[in-house]
Amino acid sequence: MKTILIVLLGSLFAFTSCEMKEATTGEAETSAVTKTGLALAYVNSDSLAANYLYFADVNSQLEEKRAKYEKEFANRATGLQRQIEDFQKTANNMTLAQGRAVEEDLTRKQQNLQQYQQTLTQDLLKEEAKLNKELYEKVAKFLEDYGKEKGLDFIFKHSAGGEIWYGDSSLDITSNVIEGLNTAYNAGDVEENIAEADSTSAE
Repeated sequence: MKTILIVLLGSLFAFTSCEMKEATTGEAETSAVTKTGLALAYVNSDSLAANYLYFADVNSQLEEKRAKYEKEFANRATGLQRQIEDFQKTANNMTLAQGRAVEEDLTRKQQNLQQYQQTLTQDLLKEEAKLNKELYEKVAKFLEDYGKEKGLDFIFKHSAGGEIWYGDSSLDITSNVIEGLNTAYNAGDVEENIAEADSTSAE
């Protein structure tokens, strides 16, 4: 589950702003360095996944629901298994017709159990998709606002095994983004003024 969410986070950082920004005197400081006419920055998605509080909460919600469904299914499966064992113990005392009736009933219950498992799985996938969408929207919105506020043209994803082999540390805005996201999440508003996210580096 966590892997899926990390992959989702990784897809966010191919963000670009549509307009080129020209540096002006007195413009707000940014940790990104302008090179080749473009204002570039990157976010380490592994660090973001490990430190973004909302990510941890989403993962916790999914794990709790998964555990609940697994318990519900296990209880039903255990009950059915007991019925099967009871039948095996008493089958010799039944008539042929009785035995067939019980077998058909157990077969039907097995099919219902499989259908129940599929229903739980589908429900969990729907919940996961819903939470993933919310996660994506929160991070994407924050990065869009942050990029505009800081005059960035590109924000790239940097992660172990990713396509970026090296990035100058002066372009790394990970800590500022994490701080801003967590501040907004704790305040209950992801659209909170992102200028505070870079206050430490601007001092």
